[in-house]
This record gives sequence, C-alpha cells and structure tokens, in this order.
Amino acid sequence: MPDWFIQGIGFVAVAVFILSYQIRSNRRLFLLQLIGSALFCLQFCLLDAKSGCLSLAVNILRNALMMKYKDWAWVRQKWCPAVIILLFTAVLLATWNGPVSLLAFTASVSSTAAYWSDSPRRIRMVNLVCASPCWLIYDVIVCSLAGIVSESITILSILISFIRFGWKGLERDSA
Repeated sequence: MPDWFIQGIGFVAVAVFILSYQIRSNRRLFLLQLIGSALFCLQFCLLDAKSGCLSLAVNILRNALMMKYKDWAWVRQKWCPAVIILLFTAVLLATWNGPVSLLAFTASVSSTAAYWSDSPRRIRMVNLVCASPCWLIYDVIVCSLAGIVSESITILSILISFIRFGWKGLERDSA
C-alpha cells in the first residue's frame, strides 16, 4: 500500500479529532474520538505499529462505552474503567516492543481515568499534559505524520476550548 495512502488515512482522522474538542458535549466528543481512533487504528496497523493499533482498538471500545455513560448505570461503576485499564495492560504485554510501547499505554490509561471523571475540564487537562504528549512522541517514533500533526493540533485545540468555554465553563458536561 502506498505511503501517501496510509498517511492520508491519518489526515482524515486529524480532521475528526480537531472537531471533537470544539464540542462541549462529552457524548459527542466521545463519538468523534471513536471515529478518529478507528481511522488511526487502521493507519497504525498499516504502519505495523502494534502497540498503538491495539491500544486504539481498546480506546474505540472505551469511547463507545463513554457514549453510554449517562444511560447505562454499570458503565459508571468503578470496576468498568479498571477492566478497560486491564485490557490496556494486556495490550502492553502482548505488543511489548521496548519503552516505545509504554507511550501508547500511558496515553490510553491516563485518558481513561480522566474520561470516567465525567469532567470536561479534567478530560481536556489530562489530554493536554499527558495523553497527547505521549501519543505525539509515539507518532514520531512510528513515523505517523498525521499523528504528529493531530497531536500538535489537539494540544492547540484543547487550549482554544479553554479560551472559548472558559475554565468554569468546562466544569460540567453540557450533555
């Protein structure tokens, strides 16, 4: 498969992620991130970046569950994110390729913990200071040009969301 096609898949995902942080509703944010994750999962598979690919596959499951956070009481239980984190741990062990594998793991686990807080502000802060920087470094290592652009733009987009909605405006989900 040509490299331009593989990189192009990632650039479509970039557009989806940019849009996700400009939406106040957590449910819609999770839907768009699910779609973006699926596209990056495909790209990482084609780049033979197994840790990132499988971590994103678990992220897709996680984001699907987060879309039902308010509807399904069992999703709000403390054991639910623990199960997701165990899945990330299994991915880490199954795809271990040295310290680079820890980047996808750390990004995924930190964002999972934030997502279960149901706090738009906390979700954005964890992505700003931990998840996005980890993914950015991972993208550099596996040569995902779109991933590099995506995480750089995501960081900028999160900062813009704080300006648009204000610190207090992101205390609660607007549904």
